[in-house]
Amino acid sequence: MKTWNELENECKSCTKCDLYKTRTNVVFGIGKKDSKVLFIGEGPGENEDLKGEPFVGRAGKLLDDMLKIIGLSRYTNIYIANIVKCRPPKNRDPNNIERDACINWLHEQISIMKPKIIVCLGRIAATTLIDEDFKVTRDQGKWFDINGIKYMALYHPAMLLRDPHKKPETFVSLKILQKEIENI
Repeated sequence: MKTWNELENECKSCTKCDLYKTRTNVVFGIGKKDSKVLFIGEGPGENEDLKGEPFVGRAGKLLDDMLKIIGLSRYTNIYIANIVKCRPPKNRDPNNIERDACINWLHEQISIMKPKIIVCLGRIAATTLIDEDFKVTRDQGKWFDINGIKYMALYHPAMLLRDPHKKPETFVSLKILQKEIENI
């Protein structure tokens, strides 16, 4: 098995899809590498590509605020990664070719980390990792057991910025997550 640093270095030189041609930085992830809780978004946007870190713009600030409510932080007790590690042009959704080219990086991160809980942020992460028919409006906040790992999806923070009316139900889901984390 590769070490974390070996995996990250290999990922940073990846050319498996065309996204490498336009990236500034590979956004491998951030946080506690042996955390029992892993948050996964869809892919880096412009700010993330420039900084090389996931969730650093307005959506990242909201995510940090959400995490703080339940005693979590990207710097101390969770890890944050994405389905794809390079920015799709104009912040579009990553396509299937890009997801398929990149998903093994995430699977290897999961294999090394061995998280107990994975939280998918938004539709792309949830349909890729939980169920291709996943509907965030129907299933966010529900638990799914996949290969002994508990999965939950939440609305993507960018979605909450566009539709603040979804924040109360997301808060309820965050409290459900907090309770489960206390039990691991």
